[in-house]
Amino acid sequence: MNDLIEGFRLVGQMDVLIAILASSIYGLVVGSLPGLSATMATALLVPVTFYLSPIAAVATIISASAMAIFSGDIPGCLLRIPGTPASAAYTDEAYAMTRKGQAEMALGIGLWFSAIGGIIGTLSLVVMAPLLAEVALNFSSYEYFWLAVLGLMCATLVARSSPVKAIASMLLGLLVSCIGMENPAGAPRFTFGMPDLLGGIEPLPALVGVFALSEVMRALATFEPPPLPKRKFGSILAGQWLLTKIYQWPMWRGNVIGIIIGVLPGAGADMAAWVSYAMSKRFSKTPEKFGTGHPEGLVEAGASNNASLASGWVPALLFGIPGDTITAIAIGVLYMKGLNPGPTLFTERASSMYALYIIFILANIIMIPLGIMMIRLAAHVLRAPRASIMPVILMLCAVGAFATGNNLFAVLLVACFGVVGYIMERNGYPVAALVLGIVMGSMVEQSFVTSLIKSDNSLLPFIERPISGVLAAITAGALLWPVAAWLLRRRAAGRPPQRRPA
Repeated sequence: MNDLIEGFRLVGQMDVLIAILASSIYGLVVGSLPGLSATMATALLVPVTFYLSPIAAVATIISASAMAIFSGDIPGCLLRIPGTPASAAYTDEAYAMTRKGQAEMALGIGLWFSAIGGIIGTLSLVVMAPLLAEVALNFSSYEYFWLAVLGLMCATLVARSSPVKAIASMLLGLLVSCIGMENPAGAPRFTFGMPDLLGGIEPLPALVGVFALSEVMRALATFEPPPLPKRKFGSILAGQWLLTKIYQWPMWRGNVIGIIIGVLPGAGADMAAWVSYAMSKRFSKTPEKFGTGHPEGLVEAGASNNASLASGWVPALLFGIPGDTITAIAIGVLYMKGLNPGPTLFTERASSMYALYIIFILANIIMIPLGIMMIRLAAHVLRAPRASIMPVILMLCAVGAFATGNNLFAVLLVACFGVVGYIMERNGYPVAALVLGIVMGSMVEQSFVTSLIKSDNSLLPFIERPISGVLAAITAGALLWPVAAWLLRRRAAGRPPQRRPA
């Protein structure tokens, strides 16, 4: 109880409350701009967190990401242009409702069920994280190695592109993580005689480059979206309680799917929205209505994406493994502020964990009034010309990169990764797998080398320990699954058609 009271005191400080409000408004604005993802909005906040207290810094990440995930529904509903990748799964459905004159209902569904999903996801974080922390206290370097490898494999399994391309992106990220002297041997690798590379490649410049700068380059290569027609919105939340009662099972199913997918390293809100929308259509009693402006799919997918956002913090806080690209940024902020992820965080800094839970719930509660205001102001925000937005984003990328390394070399890294991210996206290679490889590469290497030192170069302890053996088996299954699926498809394609009996 003392830790809970201390958590409320930490959140109640003026700088934390101002950070929650300001970052919420910022996340709503950035998320509503077509093409600007929640990850990019979060990455651009990193330089600001340098000057904030630890709780205020984490509050900005939580609030901005939650708001950006929701507000990505606004341009998708009104312009058929998804504001964030998470809203792309049901953009056509929401736009179909707009064509039927139900834009208020579509936007209200996104707002109401995103807030409910965020609160349910937070409750799952409160319940799961402490229980798993007790188990994680028994983890050694063997278990951490398999856990990190499993996270990398999960990132390739849930990728919407080809698994082969996802694995290639992940391996490229692992190669980038090998640069520098930050390895157990202390030997310089791939530095090419450049002193700036001796410290390795920081994940934050890579994140800003592949997610933010590549978006600017993509905007330069595409046409300006059509201007939003002027219209006056009616009541946003009218009828939402009735929809909650009618579609309560799809809502709960979306929450559960979002929580499960959020816990998987590398999945995140994007995959949760796609899977939930597909599941909603699969189990619906009226699947023929999907695509015509049917609210059922919007309810389930909207509840799922924000639920996964909160549960994605479970592996991040417990093991330092990012549940998605947003928590990858959050891990960097946590380390920077002295809140090192790990099971001991729940015992030594319990009040900070309670503060984090309170911030999650508070952010999803204030999402409703701020979201209504944002929907009504959407016409003005979406009419902002791209030519005035993109230079500001480019400047923020440069300033943020310079603040992370205090030198111009970090700015060059952002430029290089921006080009790499743009080329990868153009050719169907997922940049999220690249980022996860960079973030988790050092953990994989250090856990592996430490384990070999402890076992005197024996590989048996990697599979002899009970938890380690289970994680090894799951990792092997995740690695072999794409190969097995490919072989089954080859076998089915090569099978001759059977003759029907006369």
